[in-house]
Amino acid sequence: MTRELHLTGEEAADRLLSEDPVALLVGMLLDQQIPMEVAFIGPRKIADRMDGFDVRKIAEADIEEFVQLCVTPPAIHRYGGSMARRVYGLCQHIVENYDGDATAIWTSGRPKPDGPEVLKRLKALPGYGEQKAKIFLALLGKQYGVHPKGWREAAGAYGDRGSRRSIADVVSPKTLQEVRAFKKATKAAAKAQ
Repeated sequence: MTRELHLTGEEAADRLLSEDPVALLVGMLLDQQIPMEVAFIGPRKIADRMDGFDVRKIAEADIEEFVQLCVTPPAIHRYGGSMARRVYGLCQHIVENYDGDATAIWTSGRPKPDGPEVLKRLKALPGYGEQKAKIFLALLGKQYGVHPKGWREAAGAYGDRGSRRSIADVVSPKTLQEVRAFKKATKAAAKAQ
């Protein structure tokens, strides 16, 4: 993955997300109940504490030591312990099922996986449900040029051109604010019902 992402407003964190697909998957995993950009800084915090970000190193770490590393202030998430265990499980899954190569989730197989298959593989990741998988698929398509057949349909509304629904649409501080406004309006509409 070589496209330059601008998800966090922090150069080192964005560079890691741009260069390491596992870090990007971890950022997406952490993206719940905290601001989006804070979630996506989590992988950089892990990298700083582990002398680099390495899926195998995480997967082979002692779980309790890894949790301690993740909860040390500033923690990777407001629920640092439970999220550290999810990150650990995600990394183990990627090592066990994709030999540590996260790009295989959207590239491996003959024929190449289509959008629905990539979505299915993403939903099988620990900590990923339907919505998180659709958002990540949209992120791949919109910002990485990963376009398996039917990806937009599989991503649902998150794949819509010009939308401002999720982290998949954040390419600048302005679009971050537009996504925040969309989420706020959606929550307000849900409360009004």
